[in-house]
Amino acid sequence: MTYMNRNAELKRGYNVYIDASADDQGTQMDVGLLVMEEGDRFVIEEPEKECAVLLFEGNVTYCWDGRVCEAERPDCFRYEAYCLLAPRRMHVEIVAHAHSELYIQKTVNDRDYEAVMFTPNKVQTQHAGANGELMGCMKREIKTFFDYDNAPFSNMVLGEVLSYPGKWSSYPPHYHPQPEVYFYRFDYPKGFGAGFANGEIYKTEHNGMSIIREGFHSQVTAPGYAMCYSWGIRHLDGDPWLKTRIDDPDHEWLWKNDANDHIFKG
Repeated sequence: MTYMNRNAELKRGYNVYIDASADDQGTQMDVGLLVMEEGDRFVIEEPEKECAVLLFEGNVTYCWDGRVCEAERPDCFRYEAYCLLAPRRMHVEIVAHAHSELYIQKTVNDRDYEAVMFTPNKVQTQHAGANGELMGCMKREIKTFFDYDNAPFSNMVLGEVLSYPGKWSSYPPHYHPQPEVYFYRFDYPKGFGAGFANGEIYKTEHNGMSIIREGFHSQVTAPGYAMCYSWGIRHLDGDPWLKTRIDDPDHEWLWKNDANDHIFKG
């Protein structure tokens, strides 16, 4: 597991978190945060890599393949997302109309396909833990922009999770063979939480990122702070991520409907 936070050194423009040409850290992806101000323009045109551009916050225009999408998202806690998935060789331009921050994820893909713009009305949302499981301690919203089901032509998966204050996420602890990248956002700059991965514990903070290469993992948010994190996966060759999760056998019993019935009874 690797955790990094470049928040203190973020600058206007593209901020690199993972550069696959130097060290992909097991992810097979490039990952970065694009910080823009009003009037800024940013172009992506990769000869070999597809890209996903997710608006965390701001007001931008996406331009690609002769098409345009106006996207406004004041924050990622109360407003739904916009995310563009574009193939290699496509000219993509982002124009900012206010301070904006966008997550960018890329990987090699030799398939040519039609770009897809995921708008708020297209996002798949799962309300996990909404039925009071574990006394409501793992209530969260899991949003999937694209995966193998709706974008089998892509080599990537990308989504967001909205974790409520004081709640657990990626829980019960689970594992999958494909490495995963988490990029964290908090509703307050000093918000924090904790992540657990392969026996390690790390503090999560605004604009921090973790790389989970192996092992069971889960996380929790501190009371009073909401956390929204993007989760990105690169399909392994011959082993795509198919929503398969392997639960930690020590904690599988937590899925039982009566897992906490012995507490505060009698």
